[in-house]
Amino acid sequence: MDLIIGKNNSILRKKLNPAKDFDRQLKNIVTEMKKKLTAAVGVGLAANQVGINLALFIAKPKDKFYVFVNPKIELTKKPILTEEGCLSLPGQWGYVKRSTEVKINYQDLAGKQRKLKTTGLLAHIIQHEFDHLQGVLFIDKTKEVFEINKTNE
Repeated sequence: MDLIIGKNNSILRKKLNPAKDFDRQLKNIVTEMKKKLTAAVGVGLAANQVGINLALFIAKPKDKFYVFVNPKIELTKKPILTEEGCLSLPGQWGYVKRSTEVKINYQDLAGKQRKLKTTGLLAHIIQHEFDHLQGVLFIDKTKEVFEINKTNE
């Protein structure tokens, strides 16, 4: 399971299909995504970022993983401008307007319907990853993309 990179990669630009089978294969995909996210030292990862065409993402704002399958979100607070980057666009960042609070309806790994209302970093991650499920990258929402210069010493 490799990380998909590049703003013009067709996998990252496609709206993802809903998950229908809540089986061992889905759980295995999530397990591998957790390993990939941990190795990349990221806070969120959508299925298309690892080449999977399923409406699924994971988030890890601190020490706990959250799994969201077939999510629908509602932005409930006025947006603020916040700094953002992406594992699929290494070395790039920009400022994006994101709501400070989100309500999300989703399914868990057993297919059970769940609801969550959250703020802070988790709300930010949810919005970013939900965009991935729609084929939208943060660079589509920012006025300017900044490059992080990497220098060898």
